[in-house]
This record gives sequence, C-alpha cells and structure tokens, in this order.
Amino acid sequence: MTDLEPLRSPCPPFDEAAAIKKVRAAEDAWNARDPERVSLAYSPDSVWRNRAEFLQGRAAIVQFLQRKWARELDYRLIKELWAFGDHRIAVRFAYEWRDDSGHWYRSYGNENWEFDERGYMKRRIASINDLPIADTDRKFHWPSGRRPDEHPGLTELGL
Repeated sequence: MTDLEPLRSPCPPFDEAAAIKKVRAAEDAWNARDPERVSLAYSPDSVWRNRAEFLQGRAAIVQFLQRKWARELDYRLIKELWAFGDHRIAVRFAYEWRDDSGHWYRSYGNENWEFDERGYMKRRIASINDLPIADTDRKFHWPSGRRPDEHPGLTELGL
C-alpha cells in the first residue's frame, strides 16, 4: 500500500464510537453487494480466512465475493460490535439468503478484524454456520442495500 491511498476513516486506535462506525460501514458495504467496493476497505495484501477458505489480496477478495453473491441470493446482513481494542475489532453477525432453488438460510458467525494504521483491514478471520430457515422465519425484510436505521439489530431481534 502506498501513502497515495486515502485514509479509511475511522483509523486506529479505536474507541467505542469509532469501532461502531467501522462495523456499520462494513455492513453497509457488504449489503450493497459490490465486490470491488467491498475490496477497497482491505489492504492490498489483506489475509482472510472465511470458513475453510484462505485468501490473500484484493483480487482474491473480489473473486470470492463474486462467487459468494452469485450463490447467496437476496443477501441481507446485520453486523454488531462485540469487542474492540487499539487496532482490532470483533463482530458478530447474521445474514439471510436464499439459494437458486428458493431455500432460505440464516448464517451466523463471528469475525476478528485487524487494521493497519491507515484504517485498512489487513486481517479478517471469519467463522460461519448456516441454518436452513422457512421463508416465514425470516427477520431481515428491507429493500436491497443498506439496512434502514430503524430496523432492529441482532440484539433487539434476539439473534
């Protein structure tokens, strides 16, 4: 990474307000389902573990997200701050999606994030479990894109 790339505010060290802002920015970007846009939050050499898949670099992140969102249709995600400190943030999340056969799932997980001094995520470790759900059990009902501010978070939904 060069100093020519803009800062990804907020930058570490994080206080609670900055950590919450970083989490919501990540949620908003992922809900937009634009792999190129999402990849720009990560350092060029970012290292990921997502389930049992290991990735490195923005190009690999873009390819991964293209595959993910081609398979996980009508994706809706909520992230919630779990813990933070200095250069690290831990989140818990849930997202709902359907496959191309119309079967719905809720995927639950935790992510550990580590940031560089310019605010780019240099490490993302994600553990995720999938639960088949009925269409009537879905809780994430907003139009495609950003979750409305008035929509309950994970804690309020009891998830």
